[in-house]
Amino acid sequence: MSRLWLRLEIAAPLMAFGAVAVDQVGPTWRFPGRSMLTGLVANALGLDWCERAAHQRLQDRMVTAAALLREGELLTDTQNAQLGATDRSWTTRGRAEGREGASYGAPHRRRRDYLADAEIRAVLTLNPAEAEPTLRAVREALLRPARPLFLGRKPCLPARPLVFGTDVDFLEAPSAHAALIACVGSAHPRAWWPAGEGPVGSRAHEVADLRNWDSGLHGGSRIVREGRLDGRVP
Repeated sequence: MSRLWLRLEIAAPLMAFGAVAVDQVGPTWRFPGRSMLTGLVANALGLDWCERAAHQRLQDRMVTAAALLREGELLTDTQNAQLGATDRSWTTRGRAEGREGASYGAPHRRRRDYLADAEIRAVLTLNPAEAEPTLRAVREALLRPARPLFLGRKPCLPARPLVFGTDVDFLEAPSAHAALIACVGSAHPRAWWPAGEGPVGSRAHEVADLRNWDSGLHGGSRIVREGRLDGRVP
């Protein structure tokens, strides 16, 4: 049975699809994870961070897959900050916030990975389709977002709209894999799709991209299949 899918055009000078972080190192996957797309859509819809149940419902309904049209390059940003006891900074809540405790004797260091000049084609559907928000409501929110959108981290602004606002945004396909093939035409890019949503001959691996929105922490994983859309394993 065919389902309705929303096609997303994801391109930016820098993108970050947070993989599992260890200590101060923040790596990135090559493909957008499910929790990242949940946050992106929720931001476009205007959901507040405190509406955690709404975020959880959105993530639970979401089925996504993505193809890497242009792989780009991996860029590593090494950040150093000397933090003092009296330092203050602005927050997303619009007010200055201070620190507690003593000054650091050495700079605070962290490493963040980004994808530079990559281009991704993604597909998304929601199950059940009739629940709110509908897929068409998601398209309208991405076309006219309630707040500025970013791709993984706040400096990562999209190079162009994620949707076109025309009928080309939607397609019907029986699986995520089939929807990706319909999106990319004759190309054979590297892609990933959920287990059960495409061929089983491709490489299977586990990705920890499910957030527990009540606690605000990542607390779940799923199996994805990864391969070329012509069936070859990369």
